[in-house]
Parts: sequence; C-alpha cells; structure tokens
Amino acid sequence: MSAAVCPGSYDPFTLGHRFVVERTAARFDRVVVAVVVNPNKQGMFTVEERIALIERDCADLENVEVRSWTGLVVDLLVAEGADTMVKGLRSESDFAYEIPMAQMNRELTGCETYFMLTDPRYAHVSSSLVKEVAKLGGDVTPYLSEHIHQALADRLSQTRSV
Repeated sequence: MSAAVCPGSYDPFTLGHRFVVERTAARFDRVVVAVVVNPNKQGMFTVEERIALIERDCADLENVEVRSWTGLVVDLLVAEGADTMVKGLRSESDFAYEIPMAQMNRELTGCETYFMLTDPRYAHVSSSLVKEVAKLGGDVTPYLSEHIHQALADRLSQTRSV
C-alpha cells in the first residue's frame, strides 16, 4: 500500500492546497495531511480548528486522513509507514526553498519528496496573503472553500470587535 504525507501549516487551507491534496489522493492509496505545529508561531486558527476545516474540505476523498504533527516531518513518515512527502509548488521560489529540506529529509530517512505544481489559478495564493487581503476587506472567496471562507470571516469579525 502506497502512502504519502502532505505537510503544511494550512492556516487556512486554500483551494491551492486542496488541488495538491486531491491530485496526491489520486496517486497514492493513503494520504496523510499533516498540520505541522510550530510552537513559535501563533496561527489565526488553532491546530484543532485547522484539522476540522481540512477534514470537512476533504470529506469526499476517502483515502485522506488529517492529523497534527510536532517535530521532524520525516519522523511522521516513518510512523505512518510512508516513504513519500508531497509538497505543492507555486513558483520557482517555492522550489528553491524546498530543495534543501527535501535533500536533508532524504539523507535522514531515505524518504523522497515529490513536488506537485498547483493549479495556475492559485499560483499567487498563499495562506498569509489570503489572510492579509481578507483583513483589509478584500474578496478572497475565489481562493477558499465556502466553509473555510465563512470561518475566516467569522474569525476576522471576532478580532475586529475586540
């Protein structure tokens, strides 16, 4: 059984992320979407909220599981019996950033990193940019599933009223 891990912070999970996960799910028997926890960063959504949002977004993909992970992602691959990590790429700068980590991960455990290009419609979209545009009142509906857009709007209205 082939298994792959798609790690990321996913704060929030965009349609670009969904595109990569969907294509990965079509190529592997089992896919683990790993919400990687960085204790030094405070996300807009808690890890538990991100997991719930992604689970709802990917509910139609029967071979996709979502969980959190703290530590080296290659350790999650070993724990899950996976030997492949899939990373979405938007541009050459993403590739340049990811290469050293992919090489280190292969040195540490022998895992391979597959790079998957996102849909060109989302090549300029990042979670950070979506949050920034939404905070400033811009329309980010083309980049998020409806329920994730609503969760983002709700969160922003809570922070504005505080």
